[in-house]
Amino acid sequence: MKKLIIVVIFSCVSALIYAQGITGGLKAGANITNFNGGNFDAVKKKAIVGFHGGGWLNFSLGALSLQPELLISTQGARIDSVNGSYDWKLTYASVPVMLKYRSAGGFYLEAGPQFSFKLNEDIEDKTIRDFAKGLDLSAGAGLGFQTKGGFGIGGRYLVGLSKVGNFEPSEGQGIDPDFKNSVIQVGVSVPLGK
Repeated sequence: MKKLIIVVIFSCVSALIYAQGITGGLKAGANITNFNGGNFDAVKKKAIVGFHGGGWLNFSLGALSLQPELLISTQGARIDSVNGSYDWKLTYASVPVMLKYRSAGGFYLEAGPQFSFKLNEDIEDKTIRDFAKGLDLSAGAGLGFQTKGGFGIGGRYLVGLSKVGNFEPSEGQGIDPDFKNSVIQVGVSVPLGK
């Protein structure tokens, strides 16, 4: 599945890279993730570090542009309980669609929705079957700097809009499934083509 997504990214970028007003490239970086909301009375949750990587296309409309991306992104949290410390990791194929405003100096602001499709879940000491839902919706906002040649560095915050948990609450675990993803991304982008 991951190889197919990468092939699709490269095919789309290669086919559209030379069209006027359309640029594309690759991006990668770190995720600092945690769960927000829900009821974690019986445990403590801490942020973990993951990664994101994939491709982007940018449809320029002057200072404004529309930038859809396809990223593989790891998210989750570290859970500390009386039984020990466990990492709950989720891997998504994420599709952010950002509206970007870029200044003449190269600085940009961006905002838009992100649709994420669960590829895998790695839940240590798992007592919950089907931990996370298959679809995750988020809203993102970010800022960064991009050179005229297309190289960029940026940061983005994604706040979850949909519930992550796909299980019934249980009194024994003290966890309510009504929690959402919270992600801070920092990364670099590299253009492909001219």
